Amino acid sequence: MQDLAINGGPKTRTEPFPSRKPFGQREEDLLIQAVRSQTLFGKSGTFVKQLEKEFAAFYGSGYAQASTSGTAAIHTAVGVVDPEPGDEIITAPITDPGSVMPILIQNAVPVFADVDPITLNMTPESIEANITDRTRAIILVHLFGHPCNIDEVVAIAEKHDVILIEDCCQTHATKYKGKYAGTFGHMGCFSFQQSKHMTTGDGGMIITNDEATYVRLKLFSDKGWDYKYMGDRDHAFLAPNYRMTEMQGAVGVAQLEKLQSVVDRRIELGRLLTELMQGAPGITAVTLPKDREVSWWNYIFHVTGHDPDKFCAALSAEGVGAGAHYIKDPIYMRGNFLTEKRTYGGSGFPFNSPYVSREYNYGPELVPDAVKGLGTVVTTSIHEHMQEDDIRDIAAAINKVANAFSNQ
Repeated sequence: MQDLAINGGPKTRTEPFPSRKPFGQREEDLLIQAVRSQTLFGKSGTFVKQLEKEFAAFYGSGYAQASTSGTAAIHTAVGVVDPEPGDEIITAPITDPGSVMPILIQNAVPVFADVDPITLNMTPESIEANITDRTRAIILVHLFGHPCNIDEVVAIAEKHDVILIEDCCQTHATKYKGKYAGTFGHMGCFSFQQSKHMTTGDGGMIITNDEATYVRLKLFSDKGWDYKYMGDRDHAFLAPNYRMTEMQGAVGVAQLEKLQSVVDRRIELGRLLTELMQGAPGITAVTLPKDREVSWWNYIFHVTGHDPDKFCAALSAEGVGAGAHYIKDPIYMRGNFLTEKRTYGGSGFPFNSPYVSREYNYGPELVPDAVKGLGTVVTTSIHEHMQEDDIRDIAAAINKVANAFSNQ
């Protein structure tokens, strides 16, 4: 233990890691074009339409609808489901609130499937075990750039006649059995938030192959009204405004052009890091299956033989930033909107309404494997602007700390 930097020993990494710089000259040029056009309203301009067309073509989908964020994309998809108050939608316990709040906003009830404790992805077995006669949809969240077992979930959705929405906000351009995640379900949702594989600062997209679904996506994203699909100022149904601007569209066009190279590089670097840390005592790496890519939104591994918090402190002292436990608790426990049913004022709707026939309690006992996985998971950053030497330093620091902790 004396050689660890946290105890006064030499640091493994003395120089800062390279920063991610997602934007370049191409983004600047297209932004200038957008501003000089004097039209930043997406429905009147050209860049949002171009991004939608090219995004759909990239994924081999028939249609794509832009939105203001990944959360908005998921809300728009739930708007297509059009649940009745009290209907259930199954989602992930380890995710961003953007995978949960759209369910509540549409007056439906979130139900949480458990996960694999290593990948932290939803398991088909738990998804099926949570289906009831009120289930309307599944939001399948692909975490950290690692696709779930999609084929099995598709079969479950078809068997029970429920809509499958793929949440690919952390898993852009990542293939499962030769096809991109996001193209298996009824809809695929993507985020363009700053940290994602492609970014417009904020923004999102939904893809589908079904024309009727696309029409409702377009209407739902624009207050139930669209020049093409509705009459003079007619509004089809209650809906928000999630229109993307031309500035986001312009940056998105440039980002899409390099998305595949960004993802390919992250796959390559993640594979190297996984190889280099194999055998580190007390560490469990995420297995890289041969039937899918892993594009590493963040890199994760598990500290199963040591104290994860102390491990991260020692690793950070070595010059490699790391954090333990990701979101700390299942997402429904990170706030009172579910644990205390604080939804619409003090009404508790829809939980205490005549539309629900059973009690919903949101505690850690619902998802024991999620709790287990969050107890051991560690996240660290890798990105496309890193070099192999950077990855080797990360691996060296992980191995150094793991060996020191094992020998204490």
